[in-house]
Amino acid sequence: MSAAEIDGFAARIRNHQGGMISAWVGIPDATLANHLAQEAFDAVVLDMQHGLWDMPAAANAVGQVRLAGKPALARIPVGDFASASRLLDAGASGIIAPMINSAEDAQAFVRTTKYPPFGERSWGPSLALNHTGLSADDYLKNANALTVAIAMVETRAALEAIDAILGVAGIDGIFVGPSDLSIALSNGDQVAPNAAEIDSAMQHAVARCRAHGKFACAYAADGERAGELLKFGFDLVIAGAETTQLRSGARRAINAARRIASGS
Repeated sequence: MSAAEIDGFAARIRNHQGGMISAWVGIPDATLANHLAQEAFDAVVLDMQHGLWDMPAAANAVGQVRLAGKPALARIPVGDFASASRLLDAGASGIIAPMINSAEDAQAFVRTTKYPPFGERSWGPSLALNHTGLSADDYLKNANALTVAIAMVETRAALEAIDAILGVAGIDGIFVGPSDLSIALSNGDQVAPNAAEIDSAMQHAVARCRAHGKFACAYAADGERAGELLKFGFDLVIAGAETTQLRSGARRAINAARRIASGS
């Protein structure tokens, strides 16, 4: 995939060219990200919130994912908006920001991820220029369109403020975190990302995104749940973390070897 096709990710997701499935990587290894990007994922997300990535490793992984012909996105730690602009400078195609609970939170996020007139992103996209092949002037003119700012909706406050969040210019879409949302809606009683109440909340989120002309993303723990979320109308879903996929693959191989060896 060419640089232009990789950087067409933002237009594809904004235009609801749905059915997108992204890998999710918390292990801070660029080679692992590259291997996953060889599969039929539409993107790779680097999880810097609960994963162990630091900035040099993440910047390297962005390059490795792009080398495999896929766009790289990153989920930053809570409130770490300074890292958002640095990741975009490194060539990330989008930033996912957790715990965006209000329009004010969304505006603070946009300030560091978008150039004027939407935000105040500082200039310094050296690796992004290398990856995109654009001149400095062309990158400045097109960067807001070529990258996406995605606000996570994962609390009761965020769900109540979803229209205000989506109404912020520069917020391109939302990402629903169903585990945290289930904790919030149950007042801390349970982690139940597949509960009926969460399904209802997620379908509501998709409907509000459509009303605002923006896209919706969500996390699923496995492929089956990811398929259900795509049926809900989400534009991009996660089909489980790399740790789950790694262990599942190992388990299948071990079980197959023991089954054949025992003759059963």
